[in-house]
Amino acid sequence: MRIGVAATPAVAIPTLEWLLKSDHDLWQIISTPDQPAGRGKILTPSAVSEWADKHDIPLVKTRDTEILHKVFSDVDLVVVIGFGVIFPPHVLSAPKYGCINLHFSLLPQWRGAAPLQRALINGESHLGVSVFQLDEGVDTGPVFSTKAIDVDEDATFGEVLELMARLGVDPISEAIAMIAEGRSPIEQSKSGMSIAPKILRDETRIDWSKSAEKNHHLVRGLSPEPSVWTTWRNENIQIRRTSKTSETTGLKPGDVAIIDGALFAGCGGDSALEIRSVVPAGKREMSGKEWANGARIASGDKFV
Repeated sequence: MRIGVAATPAVAIPTLEWLLKSDHDLWQIISTPDQPAGRGKILTPSAVSEWADKHDIPLVKTRDTEILHKVFSDVDLVVVIGFGVIFPPHVLSAPKYGCINLHFSLLPQWRGAAPLQRALINGESHLGVSVFQLDEGVDTGPVFSTKAIDVDEDATFGEVLELMARLGVDPISEAIAMIAEGRSPIEQSKSGMSIAPKILRDETRIDWSKSAEKNHHLVRGLSPEPSVWTTWRNENIQIRRTSKTSETTGLKPGDVAIIDGALFAGCGGDSALEIRSVVPAGKREMSGKEWANGARIASGDKFV
């Protein structure tokens, strides 16, 4: 089968590697145009564009729907992974077999832009991926294949995303096989649907009045990007990794203290979090203990 892949992030690379070694013809890669990156705002290709150049696969960089229609018309099937463009009907129908999408949830759970982050923030540990036929709705198309996995309650978004990228290869392989054999996908269930909207800036600031459990899941769901933050002596500080503790610390919400060599912050409901990793403003990531030693924490100091 002649296959195109429309993708931008590195999570697409395990699927690209599989397609390259498979019996299918990886005919075309479509990625988004180069974007400014770093302090110098230098135009930088996407991870998928770099992969395509390295493997000498024909590459088109565009968001233009008319160009997409022309490119999609040259292939039998388009596999979409994090492309970031909503395709109009004439683009969706351009390939012989349409477009399939790798989505990082067990549909119909968490339809939308941030499924994995929302699931982690919600404290879920039973996660998975779905491969479905793209239609005009938002992640509403019929499903070809799914695969589930249980993750550790301390695993971060970045760590789980890497797992999901690899987990998605088999369902994509199964979906392509089903299409080749003329087998149809299954309509999504009418129950159990939830929405996963894009993460907003206001959601990334930690609220110390909430429980340690809720804040722990917020931190892991947004680490390393966009990252949870708080303020310390009028400067922002990112919190990258935490652990829940059953110990009673006596800390009030936002209070910080070194206890038995570890950094703790008080949360709501007489709970507390161990702060394991932080990124102070303008500095590198470091352990909570290392930061605390340099910050010279005094009695009454607080995260705000």
